[in-house]
Amino acid sequence: MATIKANIGKEHYQTTLTAHNHQLIADEPVENGGTDLGFSPSELLASALGTCTSVTLRMYADRKNFPLESVETIVTFERDQALNISRINREISLKGDLTDEQRERLLQIANQCFIHKTLSNPILINTGLQ
Repeated sequence: MATIKANIGKEHYQTTLTAHNHQLIADEPVENGGTDLGFSPSELLASALGTCTSVTLRMYADRKNFPLESVETIVTFERDQALNISRINREISLKGDLTDEQRERLLQIANQCFIHKTLSNPILINTGLQ
């Protein structure tokens, strides 16, 4: 289970995110009234998918002794307010002396990353006040 604490004061819209002993700053871009000091919420969502994809591929390649040198995952996320739909595009670049079969298997494994599975299925969000 992942637990994140998000804390915002009066600064527009600087938010401190805390998980265990790690912290980072999230913010909104200037055009949205923020100060652009950190990742926007949309960028954080895209970051989760990009990170999970890259780590999942690295772990699999290491277990299978694939000659994977590096993985670059580029994720774009956009929300169409009018249609009430979100679009996520993910492009994966694999570096290394990989066979076509290994590349195809890694593409299949990318779709098995935990965040991909989470975003591809229904999500229930329970909200309460303390």
